Amino acid sequence: MSYRCSHCGYQSVKWFGKCPNCGEWDTLVAAADEKREDRSWIGEEVLPISRIDLGDVKRLQCGIGEVDRLLGGGLVPGGVILFGGEPGIGKSTLLLQIAQGFAERYGHVLYVSGEESAAQIKLRASRLDVSSDHLYILSEQSLHRITAAVEKINPNLLIIDSIQTTLSEDVPGEAGSVRQMRESSAELTRLTKGRKMATFLVGHIT
Repeated sequence: MSYRCSHCGYQSVKWFGKCPNCGEWDTLVAAADEKREDRSWIGEEVLPISRIDLGDVKRLQCGIGEVDRLLGGGLVPGGVILFGGEPGIGKSTLLLQIAQGFAERYGHVLYVSGEESAAQIKLRASRLDVSSDHLYILSEQSLHRITAAVEKINPNLLIIDSIQTTLSEDVPGEAGSVRQMRESSAELTRLTKGRKMATFLVGHIT
């Protein structure tokens, strides 16, 4: 039997009332209590690399030359890109410009912010001259509601700003904790692969 802290992910063979790692109380739960169902997205057969056909793989370009080159010629449907950097360096601004270019070329884009309201995003977009009927804005932290929005809008590109503010109701712990970020990232990856869209996950480095 082992125990895992639902706040920081610390593991121990001994139970503690207070987590030795993060100092939170009553957060150690038996690992046996965690969900064990198979939620993997992989359903393809195992193949030698020489037999994998790339004929149907099409890279999707946003129209910003430096970004497209950095991504090897564009985004791949089903691909997840971790977009990291220090807070305030312009990640959200650049992603709005990417979203605009993508929406103009390929249709629906869903931009999800867990930090700003829709009005705040609109103000920044106006300064950048970003506007499109295919660019949807959602101010939300709940992973369940984000998933519902994806199923409703069916975007070709999903932007999550940021993974630290995304909260899965299926696991305990606060948004930004190790366990929450791990679960949210895994679920968003499964969603991306299953719907053949592309996804940017913003990660703040502090």
